Amino acid sequence: MQEPKVMNPTEWGLLVLLSVLWGGAFFFVGVAVVELPPLTVVLARVGIAAALLLALTLVLGHSLPRGPAAWTPFLVMGLLNNVLPFSFLNAGQTMVGVGLAAIMNAMTPLFTVLVMASFREERLTVLRVVGVLLGVAGVVLISRPDAAVADARLLGIGLCISGALSYGFAALWGRRHLQTIPPLKSATCQLLSSTVVMTVVVAIVDRPWTLPAPSTETWLSLGGLALFGTAIAYVVFFEILSRAGASNVMLVTLLIPVTALSLGNLVLAEPILAHELAGAATIGVGLLFIDGRLPRKVMRAASTRLSAHLRR
Repeated sequence: MQEPKVMNPTEWGLLVLLSVLWGGAFFFVGVAVVELPPLTVVLARVGIAAALLLALTLVLGHSLPRGPAAWTPFLVMGLLNNVLPFSFLNAGQTMVGVGLAAIMNAMTPLFTVLVMASFREERLTVLRVVGVLLGVAGVVLISRPDAAVADARLLGIGLCISGALSYGFAALWGRRHLQTIPPLKSATCQLLSSTVVMTVVVAIVDRPWTLPAPSTETWLSLGGLALFGTAIAYVVFFEILSRAGASNVMLVTLLIPVTALSLGNLVLAEPILAHELAGAATIGVGLLFIDGRLPRKVMRAASTRLSAHLRR
């Protein structure tokens, strides 16, 4: 069992970039679901992103896996990291408020820490547990006006939790089977596998050929969602996974609400309220605990002072 890796400034920078890419995806999704069913949006998201990354992979001269056995790790990752969580969260958001869904999604790092510890991949440290719980508390503060649990439907809550849990198992699978594979190849093959699965699902459930043609605005939103929120985002995701480990990469779900607030303020001139600032600060403290370096320095300094005081 390994100790969780402490991230360096470059890896923290990549994590922030990923939060911007995935936080910005909420803008594109909000436009697309007005005209298209949620599962069809998932298919468009993974399908367009897969096509973009496949073209880049071929241009760079990389080869794709050959044979079912070589594709299996990517198929499982696509199910755990795309198909199941995207579908669970989209379905859950039809039954619960956006704020409550965000809280459930922000539980991903907690589930990841627990999954990794249960399968003896990473040690469950007190600092990491405290940090994750602080991060979840921060998201609760940010989403407080929409988080009326009493009014939420139990099935919707269960679906959102299932999506967060699926991400936790995706982190475990990625660590065990994809950590040594180049990020571009992992992202491309995962999305190709997800596209095949979602094509079958959407053909049965949504029958998209019977839907009205989407507007130019919707097509542009799907393009942005696929390019920035999926294709580029998953290359960054697998880069962090290979460099910093599974538990660390899932910390991005704690940063996404902060990113969404910031983008809303900068792009849409939406005000940032006091409880939102308090939530962002709480998330920041949680990240410090998960990183571990500053709390350990503080504890060592306090221990040194106490020892010096007792010797007097």
